[in-house]
Amino acid sequence: MGQIHKRFTNEQIRFLFQAYIQGKMNRTDFQEALGIGKSRFFSLLKEYRQAPETFSVSYVRSTPPRVSPTTDAQIKYELLREKKLVEDPQLPISGNNYSALRDRLKKKGIYVSATTITTRAKALDCYIPHRRRQQPHTREVLTTAIGALVQHDASLHLWSPHAQEKWTLITSIDDFSRKLLFADFFPQETAWNHIQAAQALMRAYGIPLRYYVDSLRIFRFVQGRDSLWRKHVLQTDEADPQWKRMMQVLGVEVIHALSPQAKGKIERPYGWMQDRIVRTCALENIDSIEGGRAVLREELDRYNNHQVHSTTGEIPSIRFARALKEGNSLFRTFALPKPYTSPKDVFCLRERRLVTAYRRVSLFGREIQVRKVLPHEEVELHLIPDQDKGILDIRIWCKNQILQSTTLPLEGMRVHF
Repeated sequence: MGQIHKRFTNEQIRFLFQAYIQGKMNRTDFQEALGIGKSRFFSLLKEYRQAPETFSVSYVRSTPPRVSPTTDAQIKYELLREKKLVEDPQLPISGNNYSALRDRLKKKGIYVSATTITTRAKALDCYIPHRRRQQPHTREVLTTAIGALVQHDASLHLWSPHAQEKWTLITSIDDFSRKLLFADFFPQETAWNHIQAAQALMRAYGIPLRYYVDSLRIFRFVQGRDSLWRKHVLQTDEADPQWKRMMQVLGVEVIHALSPQAKGKIERPYGWMQDRIVRTCALENIDSIEGGRAVLREELDRYNNHQVHSTTGEIPSIRFARALKEGNSLFRTFALPKPYTSPKDVFCLRERRLVTAYRRVSLFGREIQVRKVLPHEEVELHLIPDQDKGILDIRIWCKNQILQSTTLPLEGMRVHF
């Protein structure tokens, strides 16, 4: 029930009090008429008896309004900017995000609630109601420890409307704590970039029990159906991509999702990251991948360290730290598997070659002289590209022993690392 001064005029209430004092109305009827309790009745009766002619229930603010005119102007300015983004058909933004707008105002030292922003948006005709699902999805945590399952995925997208090219966001999230253990932008999605992402995660947190990925060719060999014109030699999973070979060396089980819907825990963060990062990059005129990484780091800190997760009801970093403290972890301490002595032999691309009669192997059209090996023996080449320096480190192994290492320039190699 609304407030008294919004439902009755002062004259109506004075008339009721006169009837009560003259004995024409009892207290119970008076309270029911106004919809008030006993304490409120006697409080108003006391005020009426002190000054019957000037008695009033009109609300008079005794403190200044919470939102100053300057703050109100800032809210209006941000809402109108937000409206332009939503109305831009080239941006993948379909609605308003008042929480993100509130966080942008915080950076300016303006602290208001999302409810206040929503109220201003309705007044400025900037409000778009959210669509409600008819059957809400039930979310739950299936694992019982951190490191039991790491969901890993990538998203190729135009993360900034001012950029000239799309970037690939590679992320890894722990299923139990919902903490994002890795997130970074890459110019392209390659097997080498996914290997680098796994290396950063494992060197920081340890080796998890399982990885959960989709059936992209980087993670899995999937053969299509036979046609009338060819017969397949290799069937699905009869060949291992580079990323999967690296996981096998480390003893990590790989599980493949059969559909994007099966990867909801990693797909949902892409939704809010895409929404917030695209908005920020558009409003701050960010056009470089370095600038995008700065925005990503801010969002990663907010999500991991400040936001209460809707499924777990906890902040991801706090949930992760508590599980680690209680020993509720399936992460193994990172250690190099034998016979390797360098991380370069684990986090690398692998190729097998037969040594020629002249003790040479061919790699991408270039010949490499191999020592300490007999002709026609098979060797394994570990390739570590360094695109910043423009070089390719090559470590040659045979019978669990390293034979030699060499370096070649990346320039001229028509290889998609």
